[in-house]
Amino acid sequence: MKKIKCNSYTVEVGNLELSSFPALLQESFKDVRKVIVVDENTHDSCLEYLLTAFPTLEDAEVILLPTGEENKVMEVCFQVLEALSDYEIVRSDLIITLGGGVVSDMGGFIASIYKRGLPCIHIPTSLMGMVDAAIGGKTGIDLGNFKNQIGTFYDPVAVYVDQRFLSTLPEDEWKSGFAEVLKHALIADEKEWARLIGSKQDELFSDENVKKILEKSIAVKAKVVTEDPKEKGKRKSLNFGHTIGHAIEGYYLELNPMAHGNCIALGMIAEAFLSNQKGTLPSDELNEIVQVMMALYPCPEDLLTGVGIMLEIMKNDKKNDYEGIKTCFLDKIGQCSWNHLIDENDIKAAFNYLYQSYYKN
Repeated sequence: MKKIKCNSYTVEVGNLELSSFPALLQESFKDVRKVIVVDENTHDSCLEYLLTAFPTLEDAEVILLPTGEENKVMEVCFQVLEALSDYEIVRSDLIITLGGGVVSDMGGFIASIYKRGLPCIHIPTSLMGMVDAAIGGKTGIDLGNFKNQIGTFYDPVAVYVDQRFLSTLPEDEWKSGFAEVLKHALIADEKEWARLIGSKQDELFSDENVKKILEKSIAVKAKVVTEDPKEKGKRKSLNFGHTIGHAIEGYYLELNPMAHGNCIALGMIAEAFLSNQKGTLPSDELNEIVQVMMALYPCPEDLLTGVGIMLEIMKNDKKNDYEGIKTCFLDKIGQCSWNHLIDENDIKAAFNYLYQSYYKN
């Protein structure tokens, strides 16, 4: 069992039954009511295991969220909050999220605001949830086209990462989460980047290597979050690829929703280009990043038709300040800086570069 400290709590990576989770249920939360938040996918593929393996959960209330980023909205949260009230859940009761990024984002948000805060445990079931969404104490829901525009900083009691749940994932969900793995390597671990891109696919996703990927990627995020829990400085580096990536995701949300990781990968190409144009990232490293992302993640053919709208989305990005749109640059592979001001010409050039990378022929 690998234990990784993250701010006020611990992330445990390994077999859930051998973790501190059973003792936590039987001791700290023995006499409280439990609420398990799932979505349609984890209800069908993960919930039965949890209820069978941990008898103390057999009487838990189960709240089912609709699947998909488009449902990560206040209207759905209100329905869950009303259900918690109907169940007469009190502040000492426990919420357990069992799912991917949407479930932990929404479940954590609901836990943070219901009766001013309930204890919450995250059990992520997707690669995205394991390396990113469930780690760091950020909660959030979307507001129209704006990603995670409403949210809180709210640490869970603990996070338990058991890779058994990854066996339920389709390939596109693997790829989506892997984008965040690549991002963590790009901003903080040059050796891990080289190892990841130099591995054959059958070796990369072997059980032993997935364990290593989880531990290394979680460690990067946990270290940054612990140093800067409220995103005043270094934690902003975790947003590499997200300024442009979130705008892409928001634009396509109501047209043809794209996986979060796919959008972030495209954002990383665009922001790596800007890093190069502003003189920080060497051209050979830019080209390497582009080739890796292009091999894994598609780009919409109609991307450039939405640039005007995506610009407007970026103007209301939560990371901005009065100076304008801010983003991260790579200084080199494995090193990131933040708070770089970019303008409309920069952004349009980045979108053109992104598009031409895929469709120059």
